Amino acid sequence: MDRSIRDRLLDRFRVPGRLWALYICVYFLAGLCMNGIGIWLEIARFQNWWQVFTVYVLYMVPVSLLVRDMTCFRQYVYGLLAMGLLEFSGYALETSYAYPGNVLDRLFGVRNFALAMTLFFAAYFPAGNALVDWLYRRWLR
Repeated sequence: MDRSIRDRLLDRFRVPGRLWALYICVYFLAGLCMNGIGIWLEIARFQNWWQVFTVYVLYMVPVSLLVRDMTCFRQYVYGLLAMGLLEFSGYALETSYAYPGNVLDRLFGVRNFALAMTLFFAAYFPAGNALVDWLYRRWLR
């Protein structure tokens, strides 16, 4: 008997608690670092500190778990969709702030800023999954 799509999706989240904890730690630390770098280089930042948690942990970790068994290319492609929606909504709702005249604006133009951010951050899914998998196999299994 064929399993429902809902059951197959839920199976992707049925992973050991240690793996969940590792994803949360890795992505939260990456979020803090990237927000800090964005502020330091005056590229972009979240309007509120807690958005690091909501974006990197509550949004990006589940997406990573959904795509983790896919090829690197497919993870990136699905990451483009996930990050495109996130970047678009963040700047449209003004919960993210892009510094005027930042390096990405100068390189790609103001109208391409969110696209450049999407293309960059979509790589977090295959890279994050590879890092978490390596750390998990090395220290937690």
